[in-house]
Amino acid sequence: MASTHSPAVRLQQINSHIATKSTPASVFSNVPGAPEDVVFALTSSYKADKDPKKVNLGVGAYRTEEGKPWVLPVVKKADYILVNDDNLDHEYLPILGLESFREASVKLILGANSRAIAEGRAGSAQCISGTGAVFTGAQFLSRHYSVKGASCYISRPTWVNHRAIFEGVGIPVKEYPYWNPETKGLDLTGMLAAMDSAPSGSIFLIHPCAHNPTGVDPTPDQWRQIADVMERRGHFTFFDCAYQGFASGSLDKDAFSVRYFVERGLEMFVAQSFSKNFGLYSERAGNLTIVAKSPTVKNRIESQIAKAQRAVISNPPAYGSRLVSLVLNDEKLYGEWEKNLSTMANRIIDMRQVLFDELTRLGTPGKWNHIVDQIGMFSFTGLKQPQVKVLKEKYHVYLTDNGRISMAGLNSKNVKYFAAAVDDVVRNH
Repeated sequence: MASTHSPAVRLQQINSHIATKSTPASVFSNVPGAPEDVVFALTSSYKADKDPKKVNLGVGAYRTEEGKPWVLPVVKKADYILVNDDNLDHEYLPILGLESFREASVKLILGANSRAIAEGRAGSAQCISGTGAVFTGAQFLSRHYSVKGASCYISRPTWVNHRAIFEGVGIPVKEYPYWNPETKGLDLTGMLAAMDSAPSGSIFLIHPCAHNPTGVDPTPDQWRQIADVMERRGHFTFFDCAYQGFASGSLDKDAFSVRYFVERGLEMFVAQSFSKNFGLYSERAGNLTIVAKSPTVKNRIESQIAKAQRAVISNPPAYGSRLVSLVLNDEKLYGEWEKNLSTMANRIIDMRQVLFDELTRLGTPGKWNHIVDQIGMFSFTGLKQPQVKVLKEKYHVYLTDNGRISMAGLNSKNVKYFAAAVDDVVRNH
């Protein structure tokens, strides 16, 4: 018989005591569960679906004709160069990031001959992709913008993170009209009216190309009208550029709006992401370009961003920025990158045309010219939520409830199937 003082008996007594003792409530008992992210939840549902005809049109990432992720050939070359560079180490980057990456990013969006660069008024900070760049700029504005209590105006509809980021740093968020459901195009009249009536000095978050989620972009003449109001009302422009070169296949064409606003003498922030146009989704390479009125103001902004960034991430990661920097600063690699961009952009443009042609051939009720008029990865189809529900449940086609589809998810093997599904829900639901 075991002694009452033996370790085994004592352990049994302790476990019995723990089992009968009531557990105190967690200090986090009142924390509510947050809803799943819509797009990532869609991807999970798609992966769990066993139907062989399933189609994923939710995720905002490029896919090949075979429906596979694509590592850009120029990125593979840059990978090889970096891996075999004996001079590279894993030391910390400066707080504001890799200088060669920052300078090349600014030149990419503003243009090599930009007046702001020549006058020393253009600065930057390397950030955690485009999302981090928007956050970094928003955080700075929440602390240092001279118009106290200014609201940030985001487009309706918009990328969901815009509202979350600005509200998260304490900046009130309002919306300006952007999508016209009747024409399935830009509501320029509503957009200009909102800008004109907003309090002077308001912040406007604007997509320079490949608007997410609609795929609708202003024309050069419309950008001039937008700039007229922004300048007259003294508003601050915050561009969010995630698709330069990916939208039209032309880096310069996709940067028209930003460069035009700079030439008009407007101060601005530009959040840049290299996730889409380099296919570096997981590397989180991004940049916040700053255009100020003077080099002195630019330097002060950079100093405050460095101070804030030190407290949040200390300094940004190196690998993605090194890849991008290598390509942007090498003439031959840059040329190859432009060809890769053209490959991606043209495949998506081709899918738009094929989808439009198939809907036309089927005689699907309604006008579908917006499919080819829109640009970039996404298309706002105009489908209603009940129709989207049928597409998911009956046809195993996954898209967001607002009818947005990723054109990159279409290919020659599934585009006719998708068109037939759309034809059915439009006619019968």
